[in-house]
Amino acid sequence: MGAIIDAKKHVASVHGADAKNTVRSSQYLTFVLGGEVYALEILHIKEIIQYGELTEVPMMPSFIRGVINLRGKVVPVVDMTARFGRGITNVARRTSIVIIELVQDEDSEVEAQSIGVMVDAVNEVIDIADADVEPPPAFGGKIRADFISGMAKRNGRFIIVLNLAQVLSVEEMVALGSSMLDGGEPATSTNTESESEYEG
Repeated sequence: MGAIIDAKKHVASVHGADAKNTVRSSQYLTFVLGGEVYALEILHIKEIIQYGELTEVPMMPSFIRGVINLRGKVVPVVDMTARFGRGITNVARRTSIVIIELVQDEDSEVEAQSIGVMVDAVNEVIDIADADVEPPPAFGGKIRADFISGMAKRNGRFIIVLNLAQVLSVEEMVALGSSMLDGGEPATSTNTESESEYEG
């Protein structure tokens, strides 16, 4: 948790420096899902906790693994593997829950929504220069194209930078939940998955 706070301070200092003398970059938390490395910008991350027992909620989309009580607040937990349509996350020793704070509208007075995301393992916080993030592929990915913000190359391999607003879209999750309650099947993405992937 301390590393996350220190990293956020570093981001603020870098972005506040003279742009002529600095290379614009952001810091990301990297984590593993199904052998792939993904990244989320740390500005959205509140904390990281070890996976614990979840309370299952009936009639929810399959990617809502359950809810946890986080210091008196009920926090839904999204299984990222299931969210990507690739089965479910098998709980292991390194399985973690990343707590993310979402603000749907910066001008809104509504309290930010905390959502947990379940991942196979958390790696590290890294710096990625904005110039090193390439646009997402138009096709050929293993997850929906709108879930990807960009592709960052590091140490000879690509890291998938996620588009948090799409992956954790509250509106879409509510719509899927309503569909389940109505007895219908949730709408599936028209994006097809391919077995091809980026090679570093």
